[in-house]
Amino acid sequence: MTSQHTIRQQTTTRSTTTTEPDQTASIGGPLELPIASAPVYSTVLDTELGPMLATSDGIHLTGVYLDVSEATIQRLHKAFGAEPTPNDELEIFTRTGTQLGEYFAGERTQFDLMLAARGTEFQRSVWQALTEIPYGRTVGYGQLAAMLGRPSAARAVGAANGKNPISIIVPCHRVIGADGSLTGYAWGEVKKRHLLTLETPT
Repeated sequence: MTSQHTIRQQTTTRSTTTTEPDQTASIGGPLELPIASAPVYSTVLDTELGPMLATSDGIHLTGVYLDVSEATIQRLHKAFGAEPTPNDELEIFTRTGTQLGEYFAGERTQFDLMLAARGTEFQRSVWQALTEIPYGRTVGYGQLAAMLGRPSAARAVGAANGKNPISIIVPCHRVIGADGSLTGYAWGEVKKRHLLTLETPT
């Protein structure tokens, strides 16, 4: 059964970027999977980082990919068993485009969107944990593993982080190397640095 996970909007003052996790954050349940037979729709969003491909099951946002390349289309085909059907009229796409615009303008620090993600139980637990990293903060892979109660699973956490299908909104860019390096981001260091700089107070 498909059910929704909602990230509530909370516009807040930007905090100082740090590698220390928020010790008061709690880890909720995993993001829910769309049903296997659900249709897959897509649209292209024009953003400050260039065109992004967004996908939906018709109600939930199921993906935000930071390019519109053939490799991305092949990734979707592998995940869903079919190429997405273009549909620019879905309300969830309109809301996503609006909220991403506000984010890039520095007017939004959290998102209010219905999400669903396809992945293993472990992957979804990692993606859910990512939503607990506050805007303007970063954590290391080992710290994220510790947040999940799996302190020895940093490598597996890193692999799951790299397969996050809902970029920016599920903020995998906030996970960095133990030495502070901007490593392991599927969309490249330049885009990761851009996002972290955007979230750093001036």
